[in-house]
Amino acid sequence: MLTRKGVDSAPLSVSVQDKSIDALLEREWLLSNTRGGFASGTVLGCNTRRYHSLLTGTLQPPANRIAALSNCLEIMTCRGQDIDLSCFEFDRTIHPKGFEHLLEFRKDSGVHFEYSTDIANLTKSLYLLPDSDIIALVYDFTEVFEPFDFSVRPFAAIRDFHALQSSSNPLHAVWNGRELHLVNDHIADTQLILRCDPMEWNQNPQWWNRFFYRVEKARGQDCFEDLWSAGLYKRRIEGPEQIVLWAGLFDLHEPLGALEDMDLQSAIDAIALREKDALRGVGNPDPVSRNLLMAADQFIIERSIEDHTAPSVLAGFPWFLDWGRDTFIALEGLCLCSGRYEEAWGILKTFAGAVSEGMIPNRFDDYGSAPHYNSIDASLWFVHAAFRYLAATDNRSDFNKVLLPAITRIMDAYRNGTRFGIHADSDGLITGGDVHTQLTWMDAKFGGIAFTPRYGKAVEINALWYSNLCCLSNFYKHENSEQAEYFSQLADQVRYSFRQNFWNEHIGFLNDCILPGEKADTTLRPNQVFAVSLPYSPLTSDQQKKVMGVLERELFTPYGLRTLNIADPRYKGRCTGPQGQRDAAYHQGSVWAFLIGPFVEGYLRVHNFDPTAKRRARSFLSKLIEHMDRDGCIGTISEIFDGDPPHQPQGAYAQAWSVAEVLRSWLLCKE
Repeated sequence: MLTRKGVDSAPLSVSVQDKSIDALLEREWLLSNTRGGFASGTVLGCNTRRYHSLLTGTLQPPANRIAALSNCLEIMTCRGQDIDLSCFEFDRTIHPKGFEHLLEFRKDSGVHFEYSTDIANLTKSLYLLPDSDIIALVYDFTEVFEPFDFSVRPFAAIRDFHALQSSSNPLHAVWNGRELHLVNDHIADTQLILRCDPMEWNQNPQWWNRFFYRVEKARGQDCFEDLWSAGLYKRRIEGPEQIVLWAGLFDLHEPLGALEDMDLQSAIDAIALREKDALRGVGNPDPVSRNLLMAADQFIIERSIEDHTAPSVLAGFPWFLDWGRDTFIALEGLCLCSGRYEEAWGILKTFAGAVSEGMIPNRFDDYGSAPHYNSIDASLWFVHAAFRYLAATDNRSDFNKVLLPAITRIMDAYRNGTRFGIHADSDGLITGGDVHTQLTWMDAKFGGIAFTPRYGKAVEINALWYSNLCCLSNFYKHENSEQAEYFSQLADQVRYSFRQNFWNEHIGFLNDCILPGEKADTTLRPNQVFAVSLPYSPLTSDQQKKVMGVLERELFTPYGLRTLNIADPRYKGRCTGPQGQRDAAYHQGSVWAFLIGPFVEGYLRVHNFDPTAKRRARSFLSKLIEHMDRDGCIGTISEIFDGDPPHQPQGAYAQAWSVAEVLRSWLLCKE
């Protein structure tokens, strides 16, 4: 059973003894730092993904991530008998079974495993430093009933975090009398450094083969890994004692003593300061808001850009980096709702500086190469977010100096033409792409098959286009009447064309896309929600109500909106299995949590934000808020859920725009 212990620290705990092993192996945890590094695993301490590790660091923050320290084998030996604390899975077997002594898992500023044995009780804790790729693995023996020998054998991966390690690779270690330096010759200029005072180091190199990752198997991917251990730490424990194993990912040329000055209390204080900083702009939040704000903080990171760093947003853990679309849909919830205006400004400024041919990057590269410019909506979401920033801060000086030129380049390029045939048609609507491209957020493609071929005029693209034109017209009213009139006339044309092209009186809702040749795709999808939720709607009040009505009847679930109506023959109710099978369901029935944001806002708009509507809208959020405590990754919100009940969480186990839109919606519903 999951319980809370206090509002200030808001720890979450899982009682291990009353749950099945399989259920507990589905409960995950995550710690993150500001570099894009992280630690993650299951509440049993058993890794079930290639992405689980005690330390994953970054070589070019937040890119080029390295899974460094995978796990540790921990054994208490008394009178010739071993008591295992660890838990690993191999093919068809779990060994050792340390979970037999595990009473409880807790998460607050770190993660904590509470063990009880006949010879001692202890808490194992893990802390990830906020601004460096360093962890503290703490063994706190609180009660010792008789003396015993304690050993810790660290398992190194030192590999690209997307890959798997093999015993054929050249890993080696150097012990300098205080620290252990571990290197993979295939990972240039990088080392994992360990230090564990007052334990004694014993060199005893071993490869352990065929660790099994059940989640990878379920996803149809390679699921076996070999891990290397250079030896083990040992110590005789005779009374209450605290042992700290420090591990850090460093440049190969880091001088000796990299971990020499590490202090546990200072590390915990630094983490607490980061948590306090995350709440600095919100006063005294209610418990739900606080937990959402803490979840939001894990996605705000620093990106290295030439000779400086700038804030950015990781789209999700464990595998996403910073994506333009995700960033600017999430920006309001992650930064503006929490008063983190400096971070919001830095993020907007970074992307404004990366505008190319009137487009912002759809994503930055996993390995630090050139950005990818391959979406039709990311740039329009940037414009939307920039105006939300202006509304929240009234910082017109910086807006005019930095953001307005980028906005102008984007809007001009979209009107006159840019990559992928993106341009305004003669009716003023934005069109782009072809049968070979996937430019909207519904971009799943596998084996040459585009599962949602939404090229041409997509409904949410033109809803964004219209709203942005209105924002510009309103912005210029008091600065440049000529420009205000120019954008007002464009908006009028787009509003008329939008209704003519997208409103389908026969079916009572909006067409999803107008394909080349003016062929309407009448598929019932959630994209039309943005024609109601954005600051300016091209629809009549009656049309807005009809859109929200059909979305609530046909696509709404307690975890967000389905991407396709159940009655559609293409509907896929579960997003599981190999990649092709998952991609086929990704936007063909799966529930996306972030869509709860525009759905709640649209619902409130058509009900004039009255108190009764706010109370009902809060009920729309209840299951997603429970999800943070009940299943998936503790204290955060998953990317997607199965379309079919019971709506199991799928995809990335922590997603920025899921958290951001639930937070934003929760605050919109406050009376």
